[in-house]
Amino acid sequence: MVNSNTSALGIIFPNSYDSLVPELVSERLMASIPFAGRYRMVDFLLSSMVNSGIDNISIIVRKNYHSLMDHLGSGREWDLTRKNGGLSIFPPYSEKNVKVYSGRVEAVASILDFLETQKEKYVILSDTHTAVNFDFRKMLEEHISSGADVSVAYKREEIPEGFKKIEVGRSDLYYTLSIDNGRVNRIFINAPEPGPQNFSMNIYIMDRKFLMEQVKGAYARGYVYFERDILAPRLEKLHVHAYEFTGYTARISDMKSYFDENMKLLDDENLDGLFSPSPVYTKIRDDNPTRYINGATAKNVMVADGCVIEGDIENCVLFRGVKVGKGAKVKNCVLMQDTVIEDGAEVEYLITDKNVTITAGKTMKGADTHPVYVAKYQVV
Repeated sequence: MVNSNTSALGIIFPNSYDSLVPELVSERLMASIPFAGRYRMVDFLLSSMVNSGIDNISIIVRKNYHSLMDHLGSGREWDLTRKNGGLSIFPPYSEKNVKVYSGRVEAVASILDFLETQKEKYVILSDTHTAVNFDFRKMLEEHISSGADVSVAYKREEIPEGFKKIEVGRSDLYYTLSIDNGRVNRIFINAPEPGPQNFSMNIYIMDRKFLMEQVKGAYARGYVYFERDILAPRLEKLHVHAYEFTGYTARISDMKSYFDENMKLLDDENLDGLFSPSPVYTKIRDDNPTRYINGATAKNVMVADGCVIEGDIENCVLFRGVKVGKGAKVKNCVLMQDTVIEDGAEVEYLITDKNVTITAGKTMKGADTHPVYVAKYQVV
């Protein structure tokens, strides 16, 4: 891991866009959704920050955060167990000022006393709905050289279908940018424009004291959203620099995108794009290597440790501890931790949550346009 300290601290909002995948967040939040075989969504952002020399990271949670706290623990796997800085988790009501927030303004306002005591000059804000291998050092250098008040990361891409389906009036906002010579001159909110757009990644860098001043003023006026209520109305006065990210991103916007983004990692080019150039860290689970029993077949699969394969698997992402029984056929599936497919069962286009059991001889098939989801602990 990178041990040098970058003069920036990170603030992560792990509940953003929870409502886009209600099936997956009934008992967890966006940040702790399992992804890519053995990881959680938060691992990618957290690892990117650590690899960029950021060793002071705060996570402001809103609800359903117990699975996240269990996953992160003290932050040891990310080298964040430190006397100064390290990993700080702020659950609601942990302190008098920390409450259940609606937007980033309220969230940051609840930790202003904490921010006041920190030494870092810059702050990085980010959500966790995108798995990405991000070089924050490069963005910070560009932010400093531009002389901007705020820098925002964006990617040139089409708006994901899941975002286009957001109903008017919902609190889930996404942003597209109009850019002139590297400077943001307009921010569009939930604009369903066709074709490639400058789609915001919701990653921002700014001076820590600047952030505190803006949040104090906005909070006093009852504002909620950092982008909509602080940045968008003041683009003529504020210098908001646009930083283009051209690397690989896996963005979760609905159940279909969750399935698709996992399946895309069966392509080596996409896998390398997400897991290089820097490593991604996660919670360690001591387990045996995966065992393939005589007669088992595997084709184009990503299989984590602890699995036992006796049947046939093809085009699948299997998380830790998955068991596929003798004669079972598993194709085009994403099976989360400790799923059991019993002997002779046939499943296709299936997403199973943790500890699901598909009993012997059963057949379950979805479609590539609508994979079937089976909730945690269910027995089919």
